[in-house]
Amino acid sequence: MPRIVLYQPDIPHNTGAILRFAACLDIGVDLIEPAGFDLSDRGLKRAGMDYVEQAMLTRHPSFETFETARRESGGRFILFTTRASRAYFDFDFCTGDHLVFGRESAGVPDFVHERADERLLVPMRPGLRSINLAMTVALATAEALRQTGGFPEPGGERTDG
Repeated sequence: MPRIVLYQPDIPHNTGAILRFAACLDIGVDLIEPAGFDLSDRGLKRAGMDYVEQAMLTRHPSFETFETARRESGGRFILFTTRASRAYFDFDFCTGDHLVFGRESAGVPDFVHERADERLLVPMRPGLRSINLAMTVALATAEALRQTGGFPEPGGERTDG
């Protein structure tokens, strides 16, 4: 099953919405700290409602601790960035992929870009800066789940066995 990875997110409402999305689809979320807000922030809980407690959230105190865990799991590092040239829907996802999304304000630093196995983007109209993080996560993750058969069945069972 692909995992969602948030690199030092800035906005609690986006993170809450992503945690809710992930809980509903039974997807794990890795959060690389520090976040730009207190993770117990009322806005995070408000955006995620009661789903936040049901999310499979793993917090990593640094990028290096995340990378160690990712390497041990064997999953690819797939970075979503406006600096990429390949569209996410032209990529073949695998079940163990880590879908990495940067800060709303600044993306990820160059050293994180350099570690990525692949860099993908969500194509958009020229002249605009970026799509909302939660929407980008939903678009990209839905495509990864579609390709890997990872959506839960209507009765709650996943299609990936």
